[in-house]
Amino acid sequence: MGGSRDSLYGTLDLLILKALSLEPMHGWAVAQRLEQLSHDALRVGQGSLYPALQRLEERGCVESEWKATEQNRRAKYYALTPTGRRALGDEAEIWRDYVSMVESILRTT
Repeated sequence: MGGSRDSLYGTLDLLILKALSLEPMHGWAVAQRLEQLSHDALRVGQGSLYPALQRLEERGCVESEWKATEQNRRAKYYALTPTGRRALGDEAEIWRDYVSMVESILRTT
């Protein structure tokens, strides 16, 4: 997502929560899912993804456990907690209100 790093800041946690609401997955799969859901417009690097996952885990929004992948490799799987599900709903509403406010300003002539 060229040139939009600043706009991504603050929304990455929300996007990760959304991806994990679909199913528990490991970090690489989260990045792949976000890329897929954005139709290849968004690429999340490891330097952003893993600190965000750690931050969400510290907030109690996700929990993790080590498991084997489909390729029989060990990976840390992340799952949404009830706190994370509530945060997803709250943050999605805040985001929609923000987008609506920006749209309202942009439509002003």
